[in-house]
Amino acid sequence: MTIKTESCVFDHLPSDIAKQLKDLLESEHFTGHFTAEQYSNLLNNSNLSDTELKLALLPIAASRAYCAISNFHVGAIAEGNSGSVYFGANIEIPGVQLGQTVHAEQSVISHAWMKGETGIKNITINYTPCGHCRQFMNELNGIEQLAIQLPNRPAYTLQDLLPDSFGPQDLGIKARLMDSTRHNYQSSEASSFIQQAIKALNISHAPYTNNHSGVALMLTSGEIFQGSYAENAAFNPSLPPLQVAINLLLLSGYSLDDIQSAVLAENSKATISHLAETQSTLEAINPDITVTYLSL
Repeated sequence: MTIKTESCVFDHLPSDIAKQLKDLLESEHFTGHFTAEQYSNLLNNSNLSDTELKLALLPIAASRAYCAISNFHVGAIAEGNSGSVYFGANIEIPGVQLGQTVHAEQSVISHAWMKGETGIKNITINYTPCGHCRQFMNELNGIEQLAIQLPNRPAYTLQDLLPDSFGPQDLGIKARLMDSTRHNYQSSEASSFIQQAIKALNISHAPYTNNHSGVALMLTSGEIFQGSYAENAAFNPSLPPLQVAINLLLLSGYSLDDIQSAVLAENSKATISHLAETQSTLEAINPDITVTYLSL
């Protein structure tokens, strides 16, 4: 799907790199990230440092924000361990309680995670991360090596921004968000759509409640987007699987109006469930969206 980008977000860039960027962003194959090779080519042609280019990409990432409630656009850029570079932006859904919003840092991290990354090298953000996002990042695999870059400041570590932190180590948990943990839930359900939700469930991170869960969204076009649950030691910054799927959908240029049906698959023996919040959020988006529930 082709995403049209407002020309004003390129105004601060040299014309050559602006054209190259615009061509990449408006390609029908662009889904919100650059491969390592694409990013390397951009960097080599830009005459900018790595940090300067990522800072220059922030207005483009922020332009992807879905924020009709606050009208406050936050963008994030993250480089995964593979060298690929991902976009993220904040999401607010009108009619849905604010606890279901997605912050830009959560957006970019879950974006990279759902595309196979097992860690983040660095994250660049146009505003200082709030406490919610600092705590969310504290769950990450390889957090000790993470560099956090903001405009006009030196790079930070998470320790700089979140000293004396509380995290999984305080609860004796070794699993980390974005690590290589895989679950082995299975179902005899033949539908490939349902199997996509189970596949998302099997990479979910839920060491505190065991609510391993995943969502699959089918669009009117037939395209399917997946989301896996990302739990946090402090509970509240946890990111539900529906929001993870919605994030990928929006970053790929689709609209919430394109959602036709959804599947939520989750562990039947968990201490919580995402069913009620999934149903209420989709109801607010469009009451005609059909929801299938699978308890494994």
